[in-house]
Amino acid sequence: MINYTFAREIFESYLNDYDRADDKVRLKIVHTYGVVGQAECIARRMRLSEEDTALAKLIALLHDLGRFEQLRRFDSFEPDTMDHAAYGVQVLFEEGMLRKFLPENTWDSIIRTAIAKHSDYCLSGVTDARALLHARLIRDADKLDNCRVKLVDATETFLGASPEEIGTQEISPNIYDAVFQNKCILSADRKTTMDYWVSYVAYFFDINFRESMDIIEENDFISRIIRRIPYSNPKTAEQMERIEAYVKQYARDMKR
Repeated sequence: MINYTFAREIFESYLNDYDRADDKVRLKIVHTYGVVGQAECIARRMRLSEEDTALAKLIALLHDLGRFEQLRRFDSFEPDTMDHAAYGVQVLFEEGMLRKFLPENTWDSIIRTAIAKHSDYCLSGVTDARALLHARLIRDADKLDNCRVKLVDATETFLGASPEEIGTQEISPNIYDAVFQNKCILSADRKTTMDYWVSYVAYFFDINFRESMDIIEENDFISRIIRRIPYSNPKTAEQMERIEAYVKQYARDMKR
């Protein structure tokens, strides 16, 4: 039996080793619980079983476990400082921490796959149907709460620049072109802070379930994220208008 309430208590104890007053740590704590909520919402909309719904919540609770150590060591979310997904897998499985959250090993393979794959550029190599379901679900839930992060949290916290500063910059040509090829953006390809912002919009090309896209449309996340930045650079402003129209049409087409 998966006891989410018990697992949350263990998670809270784990967080006591980190500086909760740090803005980046606080952001990730709030994000973790936001992903839990989104995972449950998607699972309910998909009418998954109670067991799969509980499993989705547990995976969401644990998916970013490695982020906290990344922040303590490097004060950064950048992937070149640490593979936080791989570190989370190491702590949970190689070091055995998962047993503190969940005494049974029934779902270990599914949990391991979902956490290991949740931040991959693209999801591949998963052949087990149930593991694939949960790997897709955590990726969607993560992106849905990242929409909230990009709208609510200070851009200075996760990008190191104000919205006004971001809006003065240009989009690199390869980043702009990738959007119109329905591609997510590789971290290594991002050069300007505007590139980072466009990469958050390109997340929508990696949504797996219609139920997730329903949530995106109901909350108008595409337009709200794009319009959070005041684009004082005329070229960028024009490009972002085109991106908004294109991505919104993509979302409508996905639901047909």
